[in-house]
Amino acid sequence: MVSLLIWPFIACLILTGIHTYLGIHVVRRGVIFVDLALAQMAALGSTLALLLGHDLHDPEAYYISLGMTFIGAVFFSLSRQRREVIPQEAIIGTIYVMSAAASLIVLDQAPGGAEHIRSLLVGNILTVTPKEVFKTALLYTAVGIFHWAFRKPFLMISFDPDQARSEKYRVRSWDLLFYMTFGLVVTSSVALAGVLLVFSYLIVPALISLMLAEKIPSRLWIGWGIGLLASLFGLAASVGWDTPTGASIVCAFGFLFLFLAIGRFIRQGMNTES
Repeated sequence: MVSLLIWPFIACLILTGIHTYLGIHVVRRGVIFVDLALAQMAALGSTLALLLGHDLHDPEAYYISLGMTFIGAVFFSLSRQRREVIPQEAIIGTIYVMSAAASLIVLDQAPGGAEHIRSLLVGNILTVTPKEVFKTALLYTAVGIFHWAFRKPFLMISFDPDQARSEKYRVRSWDLLFYMTFGLVVTSSVALAGVLLVFSYLIVPALISLMLAEKIPSRLWIGWGIGLLASLFGLAASVGWDTPTGASIVCAFGFLFLFLAIGRFIRQGMNTES
């Protein structure tokens, strides 16, 4: 049984590595649901490919899905304004709801639509193959190298956009690059693990790391540790209790977040009293 979990666990570690970093950007930008929106657009692309007669694992389905996320990336980069009349998060939420509704309409026309909805939401990471793991690792490594090479503008625009503008950075262009590389990661992750699991790997480690640390390196290490623990607990629960793997890992993230948040609240209360 342990041998069956090796590749799913490695896939979880790969997801943890890139999503924790991107999640710190997303949380700091205040666009928490951009991952769900792009993931849902990727899912919409997959459903369109399904309606056109392609299998969800066909290359054509991946490219259609990627095309949809790139459309979202362009839109989100254009929707960010220095003086917002409409909050960007409201726009992101609207796109998410519309994409989800459109996916349901398309899947209603496809045979086995309910099963495909379940697959898109929670995935089936337990059946991941070594080939998929290696391809995903190579892609995420390339994205990671790209972000490392241009870490100064990416970090400055996420953490201090006014400073970035004062230093004459083209904020909208860098936003487009951020969302396009983000969309590339999300498209691959959704195909591997489903929408809900991708959101959990992106947001929960980032939130916990922001609660516990100030500096980015410390936040990354904490986030990676949380992703590791949630993956271990979720996989173990899935095998031990015969529950869906993706949903089990999502719940593990939720329990870790609640446990640490309550612990932090109690600690702050004790410090206040003393």
